[in-house]
Formats: sequence, C-alpha cells, structure tokens
Amino acid sequence: MKYAIIGSGAIGTAIARQFARQGLEVQVANTRGPASLAALANELGSAIVPAELKEALAADIVFLAVPFDAVAAALKDAPAWNNRIIVDTTNAIDFKDFSPADLGGRPSSDIVAEAAPGARLVKSFNTMFANVLARKPDDAKGRRVLFLSGNDKDANKTLADLIERFGYAPIDLGSIAAGGLLQQFGGPLTTHSLVQQRQGGASLPEMDVIDA
Repeated sequence: MKYAIIGSGAIGTAIARQFARQGLEVQVANTRGPASLAALANELGSAIVPAELKEALAADIVFLAVPFDAVAAALKDAPAWNNRIIVDTTNAIDFKDFSPADLGGRPSSDIVAEAAPGARLVKSFNTMFANVLARKPDDAKGRRVLFLSGNDKDANKTLADLIERFGYAPIDLGSIAAGGLLQQFGGPLTTHSLVQQRQGGASLPEMDVIDA
C-alpha cells in the first residue's frame, strides 16, 4: 500500500507526523516541489519521502490537505483514480469572516469528489485543530477520537484500520450524506478534541458512569 499527502501546511504536516511515528513511509508533495520539503523530511526522518505532485497523486491512498479553494488545481494532473482512496481533510471556509462557505447545502466532500472522479472518498482528519492532530494520539487516559465518513464501506474500513494503527479511536459516521455534514466546518463535530477513555478494568466512577 502506497500513501501520499498532498499539502505540507499545518494539517498535512500533522498527518505526516503520525506516519513518522509509526515508521510508515509516505510521500509528501506540494506545488513548490520536493526541495521545499527537505526540512520536514530532515526533521521527521526517513518515513517522509518528498515527491513530485504528479507522482504522489498516483498513491493508493492520497490525503488531500490543501485549502478548499485549491482542491481542483491540486488534483487536475492526477492519473485515473480507478477506485483509489482519497482522504478529504479539507474545510470549506469563507475567510472574510471565518464562517462556513456557502455551498448551497451540499456536503463539501461532494464538491471534492467531483474533482476526483472514480476515487473512493473518505472524509476525515478535519475536525480538530492542527496542533492537536499533531500530538501523540493516545496516552494513559485514552485515545483521541477521529471521525470518518464515506460512501464506500470498504474504503471507510481501510482508513479506519490506518487510523487505529496511528493510535486513534476511529468512529465511522457512515455515508457522506449522514456524516459529512456533521464533520465539515460549521458542523457539530468540528474543533472538538474528544478522548475515548480506557475502560478495561476501570471502576464505574473512573468511567464516569456513577459519581465517586
């Protein structure tokens, strides 16, 4: 399985950190070329492989971590998707007042999917702040929750398995119509940092089921 991250801003870098923690090789690409990614690769180690944009777009699982307005340009030179997976981490934001962009009620991921015909799209990695996403996902108290949604159950499962490998607790919200609107910017699940508590052997008070 070949992985790639398109975009090296705050979100793309945070995701790259999770790959590096697992020693899992991932190509990283942006519009400025591989040389601009040398410092990131130097910092995070050999798992991070700077790549040309077109090469990275041919990976089996492509994480799209660019501004929403840059989606079409970032994907225009992609080879045929042929059921490859694209992970939509974007947020559709109107930066004039930092409000949700007016998409006429459509899930933002539907618009992303139009720029990647033939891909299996899964929405994820977009609901928490980048500095939180960059942290180690699990600690002694529990695992940070990552939501995902998509219209292909197998693609959802593939990404959920990777999320689990990173150390997160994946929660599959179902289809884009069901879960995408909950996840996208302005939805009720954005900006929250939720932790799934460890419950094995814990007492009821420790699980917050009853008062101590």
